[in-house]
Amino acid sequence: MFNKGQLAGLMKQAQAMQDNLKRAQDELAQVEVQGQSGGGMVQVLMTCKHDVRRVTIDPSLLTDDKDMLEDLVAAAFNDAVRAAEEVSQQKMGKLTAGLPPGMKLPF
Repeated sequence: MFNKGQLAGLMKQAQAMQDNLKRAQDELAQVEVQGQSGGGMVQVLMTCKHDVRRVTIDPSLLTDDKDMLEDLVAAAFNDAVRAAEEVSQQKMGKLTAGLPPGMKLPF
């Protein structure tokens, strides 16, 4: 099993990892990603924490079918969410590399 020194070392490493993860999450709250649909006619700018900063709709769509516009807005949001998840996984994956599979954080 572990002696007191080893356990203290493990706890110190766990705390450092938690601190690093918290810092990375704070950074992700500032990273912006863009989703789009309709060939860029609808764009959504959001952070990796899913806070929407801006929605841009090409004026030519405002005279078109309401249902189509709603579908394009939903598709742009979904595209932005996928982009945010990808960036988040890349950043967090670097920090959690080497953890045993299935280990959940925080401990």
